[in-house]
Amino acid sequence: MAEQHETIRLSHLDTGYCVRNERVAVTKDINASLYSGELTCLLGPNGAGKSTLLKTLTGFIAPLNGEITIGSKSLTEYTDSELAKVIGVVLTERLSVSNMTVSELVGMGRSPYTGFWGRMDKADKEIVDEAISLVGIEALRGRTVQTLSDGERQKVMIAKSLAQETPVIFLDEPTAFLDYPSKVEIMQLLQSLSREKSKTIFLSTHDLELALQIADKIWLLDKPHGVSIGTPEDLSLNGDMGRYFQRDGVVFDIETGLFKINHRISGAVSLTGCPPYVNMVRKALARQGLAVTDDCGCGTKVVVRADATGYFINDGVCYRSVGELLDALKELPDTTAGR
Repeated sequence: MAEQHETIRLSHLDTGYCVRNERVAVTKDINASLYSGELTCLLGPNGAGKSTLLKTLTGFIAPLNGEITIGSKSLTEYTDSELAKVIGVVLTERLSVSNMTVSELVGMGRSPYTGFWGRMDKADKEIVDEAISLVGIEALRGRTVQTLSDGERQKVMIAKSLAQETPVIFLDEPTAFLDYPSKVEIMQLLQSLSREKSKTIFLSTHDLELALQIADKIWLLDKPHGVSIGTPEDLSLNGDMGRYFQRDGVVFDIETGLFKINHRISGAVSLTGCPPYVNMVRKALARQGLAVTDDCGCGTKVVVRADATGYFINDGVCYRSVGELLDALKELPDTTAGR
């Protein structure tokens, strides 16, 4: 892995906007840095100021106070053409380029370098080809943008940003509107690009569990607490993750480092067996409001066989599915499951 270095520094940054000449602060006094070779995810509840912060970092809106330093210069010292060679931005808004081919759209990433007429030379075309290859969309290069799925379109926009050859890439909710496998694929792609190309990649997302598993660093943002920054593990262990997102019915599980639903408990059963079957039954029981206990005298005992031949209750009846088991439990007088 290449040696990491600071690419962006935030010093006493206040973000917000002006309404009728009145300054409205959204976030205050942020001091933080972004580094090459790292994927950083910005997390926070709706209304916390994620979009405002992202727009401020990319130069779309001016900070209310403080400074953003990119390399050795303040963000305000860059011209538009200079900034286009330093920062790439991938937004959620769809571009009106439906009839453009994938190759043509990725080629737009070279516009900061191609001059007024936008003509690409051999070197530009090779950079576009490399970007397409890195993202793995060679088979799409002749397709028009309007024929692409949401996941394919997002990959094309990432390739366009790569063709721009900026050390920093900002993305606004790149996994929004994608199915789960596509979300994972996009996040893994960004993680790989940050490391292999030593890019600074910073994105906002609502996909908490994906970010916890893939991000190198996380910025937690909300109005009561401000911003907390660290690895997913450090933010989990120091309690910040639970404080920022815990709500009624949702708890942060420190053992797994993931969020889980805190089901209302209305009964209890004993559960024995072996994985993965016992783990699946445990989840199903929790969903029905049943706590799992080691007390075999609690009146109801569920046994999951290691050979997966079935699921059993006290009377020894064999149930062939978890669904059948749950239906049977609801009929027992010694549990309030489903009541």
